[in-house]
Amino acid sequence: MNFHFKTLGCKVNQYETEAMKEALLRDGHTADISKQADAVIINSCTVTAESDRKTRQLLHRIRKDNPSAVIVLTGCMVQAFPEKAKELNDANIIIGNRNTSNVIKAIETYKNNKLFSIENHNKNDMYIGLDISNFSERTRAFMKIEDGCNRYCSYCIIPKARGFVRSRPLDSIKSEALALAENGYSEIVLVGINLSAYGLGTDYNICDAVDAVCHIDGIKRVRLGSLEPDHITDEMLLRLKKQDKFCPQFHLSLQSGCDETLKRMNRHYNPEFYYDLISRIRSMFNNASITTDIMVGFPGETEQEFKESVEFVKKAGFSRSHIFAYSRRSGTAADNMPCQISKSQKQVRVQKMLQVTNLSEINFLKTQIGLTEPVLFEKTKNGVNEGYTPNYTRVCVDLNENLEGKIINVKFTGFSDDFLIGTIV
Repeated sequence: MNFHFKTLGCKVNQYETEAMKEALLRDGHTADISKQADAVIINSCTVTAESDRKTRQLLHRIRKDNPSAVIVLTGCMVQAFPEKAKELNDANIIIGNRNTSNVIKAIETYKNNKLFSIENHNKNDMYIGLDISNFSERTRAFMKIEDGCNRYCSYCIIPKARGFVRSRPLDSIKSEALALAENGYSEIVLVGINLSAYGLGTDYNICDAVDAVCHIDGIKRVRLGSLEPDHITDEMLLRLKKQDKFCPQFHLSLQSGCDETLKRMNRHYNPEFYYDLISRIRSMFNNASITTDIMVGFPGETEQEFKESVEFVKKAGFSRSHIFAYSRRSGTAADNMPCQISKSQKQVRVQKMLQVTNLSEINFLKTQIGLTEPVLFEKTKNGVNEGYTPNYTRVCVDLNENLEGKIINVKFTGFSDDFLIGTIV
């Protein structure tokens, strides 16, 4: 059979799609997008109500374009809202994300009877997942090492979609890293639903996962996905600092710079703790970057609270920020909170916060001018080579030579938009 894949959502979803694709290829199937699909697998996201709308819209379009194909709907939307998923008649097979390893068997045995299979997550579940040896990007591969979240932030449906924290065994991490290295990948990004909770309930933590990948010959860089600030200790930072291959880019989700707002969000830190953490990181790691996510318009966010958040973001000096407006999500505590902010007011606040973070990004880029850093080049087009520094700053170099896959020292001479301009040293 020939398969097509459609993925919505985060890097974990992208990883899981790659794993399903690789398993199908091992079974002798094909994944040729230039040919008509016999089956289409849609990996859904449910982080917002808009994500669900996109899933339904995509499913309907795929059915219209592939009337005779077997369509599989899986992922977080299915797991979090099974009854709503069951109503989607355009899908032939609906499988929760707890059972993605069963997708292949379900398709191969499909006999024109709609299949609906969703199992609940249990507290004592073990980590289960398919392995990969390739990824869609040529120089960087994502590796899922953790699933689930126990945080229950008041705005988030993900614990319902993903279940409790489960950690991938270190031996499995090592074997996949070795396979990726053998296939030419230079950098691995460790990802998870709540990545910094890796090892919860065991005698190891995220640093052990980093060490395991760093010890693989051929892997030249290891970086981390999004982290929860209150999970990061000085002991962890000291261990990460000792790893030469570790990339000093810390994506620490802030959400708000106002203490009262953070309390309503059920976040487990305050602005003072957060600022102390990023100050320690900057003092311990050479040329580290701090990136983040910031939400505006959370229920009850007054003008004063928003102002406090803006002032904190100014002080923090992030190198890059993802700004988004709060989106109501059924099934969460925040959906029932009073003092919901209007859509128009949320958009005003998004624009105000963007002004601050855009200036912060420019100021960060200015600090890089004159520095020389190793750049892993990932692609070349029209005589321009593009790559990333260890702190994940995008760099462009004009050179009529393909540098893809190489790590070369570059001196930064300027910047444009959101990237640095440099020359080969």
